[in-house]
Amino acid sequence: MFANLKKALRSVSVTEREAAYLNEAGDRLDLELRQREIDRGMFRRNRNLGL
Repeated sequence: MFANLKKALRSVSVTEREAAYLNEAGDRLDLELRQREIDRGMFRRNRNLGL
């Protein structure tokens, strides 16, 4: 029981979010666009925002 609760409360990793985003692609071109966005750091926290 506690294992299920622990699993439900854990945060989703960056890798899992990236994979979920890629899985939503509708076609090959959309997939390639999403891959480029991820390569640019779309899901990474330590992005240089120019501040």
